[in-house]
Amino acid sequence: MPTPTAPERIEVRASSRHSTIIVGEGTLDGLATWLDEAGAGRRRFIVSNPKVWGLHGAQIQRALGDAPVILVPDGERYKTVRTTEKIYDALIRGGADRGSALVAVGGGVVGDMAGFAAASFLRGITLAHVPTTLLAQVDSSIGGKVGVNHALGKNLIGAFHQPAVVVIDPLVLGTLPRREFRSGLFEVVKYGMISSRPLFDRLVSHTRALFRRDPAVLLPAIAESARIKAEVVSADERESGLRRILNFGHTVGHAFESVTHYRRFRHGEAIGYGMLLAADLGVVRGVLPEADRAALARLIAKLGTLPPVADLSITEIIEAVRRDKKVVNSRLHFVLCTSIGTTAVVDDVTEDELKAALVRLGLRS
Repeated sequence: MPTPTAPERIEVRASSRHSTIIVGEGTLDGLATWLDEAGAGRRRFIVSNPKVWGLHGAQIQRALGDAPVILVPDGERYKTVRTTEKIYDALIRGGADRGSALVAVGGGVVGDMAGFAAASFLRGITLAHVPTTLLAQVDSSIGGKVGVNHALGKNLIGAFHQPAVVVIDPLVLGTLPRREFRSGLFEVVKYGMISSRPLFDRLVSHTRALFRRDPAVLLPAIAESARIKAEVVSADERESGLRRILNFGHTVGHAFESVTHYRRFRHGEAIGYGMLLAADLGVVRGVLPEADRAALARLIAKLGTLPPVADLSITEIIEAVRRDKKVVNSRLHFVLCTSIGTTAVVDDVTEDELKAALVRLGLRS
């Protein structure tokens, strides 16, 4: 048998605290060690959902022993203040104090809610992430953004709360359904578009190997995505400048999720549409070559069919965009790619431009 490679350590040197990302096959078995090294509390509470816990709970319990387990409902529509209160209730009843830690085991919904609970319980306790979806491994578990949704918009209630450690084990992705795995791939595409032409090209060349979960292709894609985000967050923790590039495709993508009440799209699918719109807008504005837009469209199509959007109301989408948290002083900060691997953030995209781009995307006026 081949000798397993040592896990990669990626440092996030954010202004509020430094955290470590551990990436490697089999890292879940050493979870207690990684938590100890990061100083992640002496008393640990696990937050997960029933589906994830049914798949991976036994392995987590072997690693962490009898840590209390808090199960929350699965799905973006449950990412609310009301659900988070269940975490607070369990922490209070379990005698958690400021020396305790929350360990989020699951995808982005679990991580965001557990992170928001950790940021706000007793004004802040230690957080650790064990992401079990590709999307969470490459994106949502990294960078300290935590929060919950409101009926009028996604992630409108939240905080910045850096995890002490993020433990990424690609082996857990073997249980991930194809659609959920594909949702994560769209976030990897985003990293290629905003920062790495070589990553983008590898996604094009090795799509089949990625869907086979081939570690020789998948592990480097996860690690590079994590490194890109770690570098951006280290330079701009609170999204006052550079970190805005991570929102490529997210402005309209979040609006799609919101107006469909988080039921039609997986997060990555909505971001896929958002990237297509942003690329189209870049071409119309003359900042992105048509060849790069076409390459993005081909790759997104290669990953699989997206849910329909023809019935969505452009008026409702625009209303959702107006409420987006990327609006600052009534100006929407919008991310455009200028080529595959480079971006620009603008604050002068008009509603008329968005409406025209949405029509070209196939929505009804």
